[in-house]
Amino acid sequence: MSNQGAWRAAFPIRPATEAVEAIIEGWTSLAASELPHFNPRTREEKLTKALKIQVERDVARRRGLLGGWTAENVIGTVDPSTGEITEQRRTDISYHWNDAHRSMNLVFEFKRVGRGKGHRDHYLGANGLERFVNGIYSEGESVAAMVGILLDPKDEVVPPLRQMLEEIDQSGPLQLRKTPAGQSCIDPSGLFANAQFELLPISWTGSGVN
Repeated sequence: MSNQGAWRAAFPIRPATEAVEAIIEGWTSLAASELPHFNPRTREEKLTKALKIQVERDVARRRGLLGGWTAENVIGTVDPSTGEITEQRRTDISYHWNDAHRSMNLVFEFKRVGRGKGHRDHYLGANGLERFVNGIYSEGESVAAMVGILLDPKDEVVPPLRQMLEEIDQSGPLQLRKTPAGQSCIDPSGLFANAQFELLPISWTGSGVN
């Protein structure tokens, strides 16, 4: 079995899929109409905190999800010789799950993206997907999800974003592994039916899904 096949076989896909579906249901419910405190102008951290609470208190309970949810969870690294925090980040939403044999910390990181090139540059750049892939957001984990909050119709946002990903140099900051067909994106995703596409950064043994 290949390394890729081995981690797919070991990854707890069912609880991960349940968590993804719960996030989608929670977002769909809150975004069904423009609410005073949940709308395109609301700050991202307020959107994700509200979403986490809605999912944890309602959706996950109805669906019988047994894992734990966190929002704005602090992660980082500490220099053991000085006690100094050398890197610190906050994850938007995380779903923590384990059984007697496996554990998972599935991170969902949210970022606004619209139809303009500036939006795509920001989404993919040093403060977006690049930091997500090369940082510590899912250190040691096989899968993480970068979630695009679409500010314009999907057909005006996703295809140009996909095109930019296909044009990215493999030796660049994202270091995306190509598929056998020579593409950067796996579409449809082999992990989550609701994901637009899946990426395989060289630095990961797993996947990033969008």
